[in-house]
Order: sequence, then structure tokens, then C-alpha cells
Amino acid sequence: MPVLTRLIPSPVVVDIRAGALDDLGGVLADERISHSGKLAVAVSGGSGARLRDRVAPSLPGADWYEVGGGTLDDAIKLAGAMKGGHYDAVVGLGGGKIIDCAKFAAARIGLPLVAVPTNLAHDGLCSPVATLDNDAGRGSYGVPNPIAVVIDLDVVRAAPARFVRAGIGDAVSNVSAIADWELANRIKGEKIDGLAAAMARQAGEAVLRHPGGIGDNDFLQVLAEALVLTGIAMSVSGDSRPASGACHEINHAFDLLFPERAAAHGEQCGLGAAFAMYLRGAHEESAHMAEVLRRHGLPVLPEEIGFTPEEFFRAVEFAPQTRPGRYTILEHLDLKTDQIKDLYADYVKAIGS
Repeated sequence: MPVLTRLIPSPVVVDIRAGALDDLGGVLADERISHSGKLAVAVSGGSGARLRDRVAPSLPGADWYEVGGGTLDDAIKLAGAMKGGHYDAVVGLGGGKIIDCAKFAAARIGLPLVAVPTNLAHDGLCSPVATLDNDAGRGSYGVPNPIAVVIDLDVVRAAPARFVRAGIGDAVSNVSAIADWELANRIKGEKIDGLAAAMARQAGEAVLRHPGGIGDNDFLQVLAEALVLTGIAMSVSGDSRPASGACHEINHAFDLLFPERAAAHGEQCGLGAAFAMYLRGAHEESAHMAEVLRRHGLPVLPEEIGFTPEEFFRAVEFAPQTRPGRYTILEHLDLKTDQIKDLYADYVKAIGS
């Protein structure tokens, strides 16, 4: 009888708790990720560098590499600097840009990555994708999942509040992304990975339904777990489909059309998700999502992140071009500017002030 199972790419360690950073060296040794303690630690010049004095005593055999930014060139330079160091693993300590640089560099030299994010701005902390700026704008590069994720709730609670709020928007947008995946299944026959969909949906719903806020450890725990589960869901499905639909197409459109003015990834995704839910006729769900986003201080109208309604209409109309081949409510409706304008007016009335 065949064994009808599959192997799921996921971290060996997921350690999410207050004070987790102080045990980093012990966790990596106990889990046999690094017996020798020979690690390459990539840090930013900001949050990661500030934590170096705290972390360094628990990693006496580590070499430290400061990363200048979040570009493809930065990641290639990091890989070149670490190559030949005979390390057990790479540790990315910092915000999303540093984690993505470390992901790419670790993959390039064939080493596992330990992700130690200092904020919860988006679901990239455990995803099989590194998003890096390049000469053409911004690219997504496939990489292995982190072998370990260590999130210290004390550290992320001390991060700028906007970064944590952005993670809420990214997590909540899963609900809209899964609805788009189901639409593509009904209309186009696109196959849904049920496990990946379940993981991503429940991660989004957990954040959407939680009554707490960013100052509560209980809420931060749920948010961190949701972002990790979303990353694993993308690994299970083999692409970003469980967490990326019309919401992310609108986000990408903002980034491409207004690169100097784009807001945080999660802010734009949350706004895009609330509007996409309205477009598909889920008006009560859209209003509830907008209510939750507002409660957390996130935007639900373009003016709240510095865009005019007209610029938002332009972004929504352009959005399908950002992900050719992906079918969402935007491709389904094939909206033109006047239609978007009318639907937006209805959306504004529906979500209230």
C-alpha cells in the first residue's frame, strides 16, 4: 500500500516568546543547527546593530556582517563576503530587508538561514521568497525556507508601531487572497492546495478576529504565528498564491506607479484587501475588515497613505499588469476607470467614516 503523505518544507525551530533572543545560541546548539557556534550573522545598521551587544555573548564563534540595504547587489556582496567562511548557518538579524538579503545570500552559498526578525512588518520572515531591489525595480527570488525562526516579542513590541501594524495588514489580506484563489478555481479550474489555503486562511482569520492590540503580548504572539504560518503555506503551495491576490496586485501597482511615495507593504495590502472584498460582493466582510484595520491604525482609504482617489483608481486599473497569469477579482471584473470610481464611492459609503 502506498504511503500517501508528503514532506512539508518548514523550519526545524519556531521560537516565539518574550526573551527568545537571549537564548539564541543555546537554541541553535540544542537543535543541532550549529554545534560549533560558527555562524555568519547579517545585521542592519539599525535595529540589528543595536542588538549586537546583547546577542554577541551568546554567539562567541560568530562573524558579523553589516548589510547596507535591501538590494540584489547588497545580497550578492554579502554572499561573497561570507563565502569560504566554513559556517554552519547564516543568521539574519534585523528588519525585512536584512532578512531577505540574508535569505538570498545563504541560498547562494548553500547554507541554511536562521531568521531573527526585529519587527513583524510582513510575512516574508518565513517565506521561500527574497524580495530585493534591482536595476529594473524590485524582484522576487525563490530561496529555501529558513531552517529556524526566532522572534523575541519584547524586541518586536519595541519596534516602531507602524512596522507592527503593517504586519497586521499583510496577515489580514490572506482572507482576500484565498477568496481570489477560490475564484480562480471556479472560473479557470486553477488547482487549490487545500492545506496551504487552510493555513493561510486561518492565519489571517486569527489576526482579524483577535480583540487585542500591538501592545499586548498575546496579540503579538498570534500575529507572529500568523506570519510564520503564511510563509509555510507559500512553501507548501510552491508559490505566493495563498497570500497574494488582488490585494497584492494593488500593492505592487502602488510600488510601480509611485515608487517614491509608496507606503508600507502591509498598509497597501490591507487597503487593497478591504477594497477587493467589496468588489467581490462580500460587503459585510469588507466592512468588518475595514473596521479591524482602522482599530489598529491602518489605512482603509488611499488618502490615509497620501494618495488621491484618482491615483487609487489608476493603481487598481493597472494592478492586473503586475502579476500576468494570476486570476483575481480584478481580472474577473476587468474594471475601467469609471467603473472603479463608482464602486469606490459605494465602498466608501459602505465602510463608513
